[in-house]
Formats: sequence, C-alpha cells, structure tokens
Amino acid sequence: MSLLKTEPAGTVTSLEELFAIAAAMEHEAATRYAEIAGRMRQEGSPALAEVFERLSADEQGHLDGVVHWSQKTKGRDPDPARIRWELPETFDDEGAATTDPQLLGAYRALSMAVRNEERAFAFWSYVAAHAEAPEIQRAAETMAHEELGHVATLRRERRKAFHAERGQQRTGPMVEDGGPDLAALEQRLADLLAPLAAKASPQEGARLKGFADEARQYAQELEQTPIAVPGARPVGTLPDDPVALAELLTDRYLEAGDTLRDEEALGRVQALAGRAIARLAWLRADLPELHRP
Repeated sequence: MSLLKTEPAGTVTSLEELFAIAAAMEHEAATRYAEIAGRMRQEGSPALAEVFERLSADEQGHLDGVVHWSQKTKGRDPDPARIRWELPETFDDEGAATTDPQLLGAYRALSMAVRNEERAFAFWSYVAAHAEAPEIQRAAETMAHEELGHVATLRRERRKAFHAERGQQRTGPMVEDGGPDLAALEQRLADLLAPLAAKASPQEGARLKGFADEARQYAQELEQTPIAVPGARPVGTLPDDPVALAELLTDRYLEAGDTLRDEEALGRVQALAGRAIARLAWLRADLPELHRP
C-alpha cells in the first residue's frame, strides 16, 4: 500500500542515484516553500510568511545533510544527471500558493507540510522495499526514518498552531483522565473497519479487511507487550469515525517515539508509527468514497 499518487517508474540502482533523488526532492520542497513565503509577505501576512520560511529553512537543512552524506560517501555532490526516471509527486502545496492568506492559517499550512513528509516517507519506504543492493536498502531506510522524524516534528508544531488559533479546543476526540490504551484503540479501529469491508467492493473490501486484521493483530500484540506513551492522557470517549481514530493512533505512536529511550521499544513503536501513517493516509483519501459516519 502506497501513499503516493503513482508508484515510482523505476528502482534505485546506485547510491549516487539515491543521493541525486534525495537532493532533488529536498531542493523542490525548499524552493516551493520559499516561494509561498515570499507571496505571503507580499500579501501582508508576515506570520504565515515566517511559517513557510521556517519550512523552507528546514528543507534546506535536509538538503545540506544529503549533500554532506554524498560528499562523505562518494566524494562528490549529488548529480541530477544520475536520475534515470521521472520521480512521482511527493510535494503538493494543496493550493497554498494561490490561496488567500486569510483562509490559510498556520494550522492548514503545517497540515500540508505533514502530508508532504508522509509522502516522502512512503517514497523512501518503497525504494527500500524494492532495493536489490543492501547498501541502497539501508540508505533508503535511513531516509525513511528521517522523514518519519520530520512527520513527528511537524505534527507537534501543528498541534501548537491549532491551540494558538482556536484556544484549548482539540482536533479529533477529546481526552480526559482514564480510558483505553493503545491496544484498545487498535481493537476499536478493527471493529469499525470490519463492517465497512463487508459493504465495500471486492478490491476495497479486501484492503479494509486487511487493515482490520492488522489492527486486531496489533491489539493482541500490544495487550501482551504494552507500549506506554509518557505524558499522553488516555482517550475518554472513542470516536465512531475510523479516520479520526486512525489519526489519534498515529499521533500516539509518534508521541511514544518522541519519549522512549529503550532501543528495542523505540524500534517497535517507530515501525508501528510508519504503518499508522500509511494506514491513515489511505483511509483519509479513500474511505470517504466508501462510507463515512
């Protein structure tokens, strides 16, 4: 399952090509965010301009890291000529470049950035899964891990922006002391998806059943070996919307990844976070066409 609009047209066959692709992706994001920042300033929205300037600076920092990695490993900067096929779309400004700044806001801008990082994570996960050479697989997994970290950081910034814009309201379900743990949340998601799978077309039904089975498996594993999320308050009332629940689970796994220090537990929760991001992106995009409460 991929978050990408189209699958990559080829496979990565060398580290030089991998570095060139990574540099191209980071350069595009840095450039596009800078262009949007410039427009926000022209439109008289300095606060929004600062958000996009920070996003551009972050992407430039990621680009500098790729260049340094390439220089250290191969003794040269990434070479765009090494890219042999057209890259799938991983950056989408979602209309931010033309939207009235009064209708945009920091929360929406950061939500767009989150989705871009999720697509980049999906791309590198795909590259790693299809790599034939171990060194390429390891490098792609490193890139995917980096993108997952960017997702977690941007989600934190998005939560701050939400509270700044709307006071103490919360996205998704409200939380309060007491309530279910991660295992119960995964089981609840399985219970919501299973009946939808029975009503969907054979292809979509198989996908939903796969998600339900996966969530049920995670619930069993988390019951046997729980993962604590330090500082996170349990959910008081479980949502009936599977997308909202998948969003909550994604945030919880990322929150756990931010705080865990045990290497084995951290690796486990990062794997769960990666699957949760992929699951959320598919449900967010395709589930409304099937059924939404």
